[in-house]
Amino acid sequence: MLLDVRDLHVEFRTRDGVARAVNGVSFGVDAGETLAVLGESGSGKSVTAQAVMGILDTPPGRVTGGEVLFQGRDLLKLKEEERRRVRGAGMAMVFQDALSSLNPVLTVGDQLGEMFTVHRGMSRKDARAKAVELMDQVRIPAARERVRQYPHQFSGGMRQRVMIAMAIALEPALIIADEPTTALDVTVQAQVMDLLAELRREYRMGLVLITHDLGVVADVADRIAVMYAGRVVESAPVDDIYKAPAHPYTRGLLDSVPRLDLKGRELHAIRGLPPSLTDVPRGCAFHPRCPMARDVCRTDVPAPHEVSATRAAACHFWKECLNG
Repeated sequence: MLLDVRDLHVEFRTRDGVARAVNGVSFGVDAGETLAVLGESGSGKSVTAQAVMGILDTPPGRVTGGEVLFQGRDLLKLKEEERRRVRGAGMAMVFQDALSSLNPVLTVGDQLGEMFTVHRGMSRKDARAKAVELMDQVRIPAARERVRQYPHQFSGGMRQRVMIAMAIALEPALIIADEPTTALDVTVQAQVMDLLAELRREYRMGLVLITHDLGVVADVADRIAVMYAGRVVESAPVDDIYKAPAHPYTRGLLDSVPRLDLKGRELHAIRGLPPSLTDVPRGCAFHPRCPMARDVCRTDVPAPHEVSATRAAACHFWKECLNG
């Protein structure tokens, strides 16, 4: 397995108390596979990605337990210098907001070329040529001319392509894409997702796609891990999730997706709000919002139940949900 995250815990110490942002997350990704990590804002998706990449803001955040095995090595046990060598060459990240992630006072070509001058010792001329090559690869038109432009001169979709080019520059084995299509229109979203899928196939990379949008991942993901209040509540192959969810939260997310065949009907919404991570409810964290909640849900945290050899759901009544 390329990436194997085991029982990962991350907490933030704040004035309001300890926020357990990631509370025992486990998942794996193979080479050439796409795992989509889904959930509402505040479910712990991005914090999990930052902990895996080793870019968590410390303090206030800190990893308090678990393992992050990448190509067999536990990244959490590496020194910072070793961890830095893994980033870029071994794994890379595409961030949510390309405009704030790119340096506004450096040209796009300089920022792409820096990957090669720092990690490969290339001359600036050779690094610039590689930058043009990368921009061509992610289908930025007129790359030879645009390599001298600044981030603000690119559209949102083109800036995201620059971020993808930066991520694949050193041909990493794994890419983590954190909400890569946020604030892009539907057509550009599809283009960016198609590009990521094509690059994954070409380089046989593992891809972890973090999103809150079930519609975005339907055609590109192999498996889905659904997070709620810092835990993975369901994990399964993508077709199984869409055909018959085994957790009420997953069902609520699916029912919230607009459908053309239900045009004119009221859009479903999950009632209530996600819990504060400094005050997570006892038992199942989803029980205050769950239409299936019973007394046991208010007292006992559900363990992940094995639905099948490739599927698990952390719900006391997963059989009822699956058959519902």
